Amino acid sequence: MLFPSSAFDRLGYNQVKELIKQYCLSDSSRELVDKMKPQRDLEQIHRFLKQTSEFKELLEHDDPFPIDHLYPIRPLAEKLRLEGSLLLEEELAEMLLSLRTVFAMTQYFVKRVGQYIELELLFEPVAVHEHLIRDIERVINEYGKIKENASPLLSEISRDIQKSEREAMIKLEELFKRAREKGYAAEGNLTVRSGRMCIPILAEYKRRFKGMIHDESATGQTIYMEPEEVVVLNNSIRDLEFAKKREVRRILLEVADLLRPYLRDLFSYHTLLTRIDFIRAKACLARELGAEMPSLVDEPALELVNARHPLLWLSAKKEGASATVVPLNIKIDETDRIILVSGPNAGGKSVCMKTVGLLQLMAQSGILIPADEESRIGVFSQMFADIGDDQSIESDLSTYSAHLTKMKHFTSKANPNTLVLIDEFGTGTDPQFGGPIAEAILEELNQKKVCGVITTHYSNLKNYASRTPGIENASMLFDNKALMPLYILQVGKPGSSYALEIAQKIGLGSSLIESAKQKIGEEQRRMDDLLIELEREKTEVMEVQKQVRTHKKLLDEKEREVQELQQFLEENRRKLISEAKKEARAIVKDANKLIENTISQIKTVKAEKEETKRLREEFGEGVKRFTERKAKKAPKTTPKDQVKEIEVGDWVELLDSG
Repeated sequence: MLFPSSAFDRLGYNQVKELIKQYCLSDSSRELVDKMKPQRDLEQIHRFLKQTSEFKELLEHDDPFPIDHLYPIRPLAEKLRLEGSLLLEEELAEMLLSLRTVFAMTQYFVKRVGQYIELELLFEPVAVHEHLIRDIERVINEYGKIKENASPLLSEISRDIQKSEREAMIKLEELFKRAREKGYAAEGNLTVRSGRMCIPILAEYKRRFKGMIHDESATGQTIYMEPEEVVVLNNSIRDLEFAKKREVRRILLEVADLLRPYLRDLFSYHTLLTRIDFIRAKACLARELGAEMPSLVDEPALELVNARHPLLWLSAKKEGASATVVPLNIKIDETDRIILVSGPNAGGKSVCMKTVGLLQLMAQSGILIPADEESRIGVFSQMFADIGDDQSIESDLSTYSAHLTKMKHFTSKANPNTLVLIDEFGTGTDPQFGGPIAEAILEELNQKKVCGVITTHYSNLKNYASRTPGIENASMLFDNKALMPLYILQVGKPGSSYALEIAQKIGLGSSLIESAKQKIGEEQRRMDDLLIELEREKTEVMEVQKQVRTHKKLLDEKEREVQELQQFLEENRRKLISEAKKEARAIVKDANKLIENTISQIKTVKAEKEETKRLREEFGEGVKRFTERKAKKAPKTTPKDQVKEIEVGDWVELLDSG
């Protein structure tokens, strides 16, 4: 896909792969990183990116992922292919830990069905055989050794060994004590020689002791003897140990026979662990880079929003606050297929081009890119890159010859699905000839509808781009006052090289600079001055636009606050009116009941004078209470709302009393 293959290094792709490998937990996943390459199939690219994006989400917002033990299952399963083969204790222990990891991961996603769809799909074809774990746990302990009770016979043998060892030790200590009492023993304690417990005896007394000599000291003054009485016991222990080894082997063979029918599943477990570790490593790097998943489009196009070169970004992070990476914004589509970038030396042209190339390679490899998620990435079937010096003594190629050799390949093999990256286009030879040749090549590439980013200083290429559909000029902005590059890409106009200004800044003699100005053609100098003036004006306009955006943002915030306040006041007004109406209805209802009760009682007592007077007083008090209650709820009243004290004989209107 990428021509030449050396461009993988020049663009930094291989360095990104090395960063991913640092996060891998297993050799098999590191091998997968080595094999990783850009893909051409849109669906496959989307699947790879989505897997990484989901794992990044998991790492950032979910419980820890159970991937503590990753031992290679494939080589262990390969050993089991042969009938009668077995796994050693430590190998069986590694198999156990890896199987536990597989089933723990499976359960992790079972509890989160529908949350990580692409990752869950990796587990669909995997058959879960948890009894394999139990089969191994039955015979292997947590230290990776065969359990003493792995079989009844092994338990019996182990007990016999312990018993015989205790008897032998008691006998040895008894004999050692006796030898010390008689002065036969040398200084020191019981020791092991040739796998046997021995007593240190002075050499001159060796004939006083019956036994087998296993070793002697460097001076020859001490010999290490296994007493005759203990030899028989030790031989018995040795026989038991051989029996134990035979039983352990039988158990391991039995477990191997239990695992052998599931070899295909064991291989699938290995593949799953490798793939998950590989995806996890990519997600870890994405977290470090602050990378996101771009949108994919099924066409040769791209749009990078606030993109950063990953290697430059990591380098800046290490340096701390003193270093920053200016984000890149660039768009390549059917209208502007080729971006011709010009501007000052060390102004960021090459970094711009390399960022586009590297992020395109990363995205098509399923690696999240350090750019905003609004970015869009298309799929290119091939990428051509001409970066750096490829001169070769062996093939007798100069820098320019190597450059032309690549251009021959570019122009003959390019098509609309090609992304072309060319650094310092046309340099390496006499500008009088290099410029026209570069223009002819650019014209050919444009006719083939390729996409690309090309950097140059040549004015004829800038002029060609300004009048040719499909090619757009762009420049790296420069601070005219500080004479410092801003590393900001501005699409729509060519940029000046600022050669004279930079020469002046670094202290080149004024007479030399003036002489250079005289030697530059009048038209060229006028064009360069115009570019500088345009860039200065553009920078000022951008600053004004920035201030306008800032003020607009403040105004928008104030407008939103006013709207929220108006909404709050309106809601409270409606609430108060509703409560007032409700309270008024309650007052009227209570008043009507009071009137009805008073009239009813007057009729009941047949309007006796004293009783009527008492009821009238009670009614007056009730009316007064209702009036005060209403006054508290509605401080502002109209004469129409005021309540007149009712006396006997007044006409009243009875409202609906409910």
